[in-house]
Amino acid sequence: MSAQLTQFLLTGLTIGAIYALVALGFAIIYNASHVINFAQGEFVMIGGMATVSLIQLGLPLLPAIALAVAASVLVGMALERFAIEPARGASATTLIIITIGASILLRGLAILVWDKKLHTVPSFSGDTPIQIGQATLLPQSLWVMGITLVIVLLLGWFFGRTLIGKAVLATSHNPVAAQLCGINVRFVLFLSFGLSAGLGAVAGILIAPITLTSWDVGVMLGLKGFAAAILGGLGSGVGAVVGGLVLGIAESLGAGYVSSAYKDAIAFIIILAVLFFMPSGLFGKKSPDRV
Repeated sequence: MSAQLTQFLLTGLTIGAIYALVALGFAIIYNASHVINFAQGEFVMIGGMATVSLIQLGLPLLPAIALAVAASVLVGMALERFAIEPARGASATTLIIITIGASILLRGLAILVWDKKLHTVPSFSGDTPIQIGQATLLPQSLWVMGITLVIVLLLGWFFGRTLIGKAVLATSHNPVAAQLCGINVRFVLFLSFGLSAGLGAVAGILIAPITLTSWDVGVMLGLKGFAAAILGGLGSGVGAVVGGLVLGIAESLGAGYVSSAYKDAIAFIIILAVLFFMPSGLFGKKSPDRV
């Protein structure tokens, strides 16, 4: 394998891990409520920008990260309680429009609370590149891939081993039956928005030392996370992870071997191709009554 290809693959895995986290957020909310939350990218922005602000206030990196994730979780829960819950029973199109409106609102508030400048979060363990064969990798990239792997394993344990996780799965399969069994479906949806927001915040914090963060960083990351979720199969956790990694690698290879000018277009080309030729995605279940 050439050094150039190795470099592109390592870069693709790094950015693909971020897309996977964002896509997992889409999958969790879609499973719980069949809502496609287009405000997911704004949780990425809140995580990064809140961390910057807390560090500027003098907090060490770790407490700043914890508080930033907590703040994003609260915003996600507030979105569910004050925007999604009042519209319960509305059509899918109405709910999608609500999440788009929430996304615009959160970006506007971000400008008021912060600014329009680019900001950075300190790298977790320095910026000295690590040599892997003839390719190099930033230490932050290892943090990105490592923490993503840990989160995926923890989510597998949460949904497979805990009562709350199993309640979320039961609700995703059949909300009516779950409610008849005593599961609080409203609480499951509330929890799902908080969990999804937390995942988005972690993604925003992990990538900020590499690509910087700003008030509008969530727009493109949210769209690419959605593309990864579509590619893997909307609602599939495994599909979200695989879709994110495939998209990240495809984007890196396309930018390296074709042109970096087309880097952002690759995600949307993949969305169109999947919708035309494989509407259920790589791991999604075929369902004629869902779009």
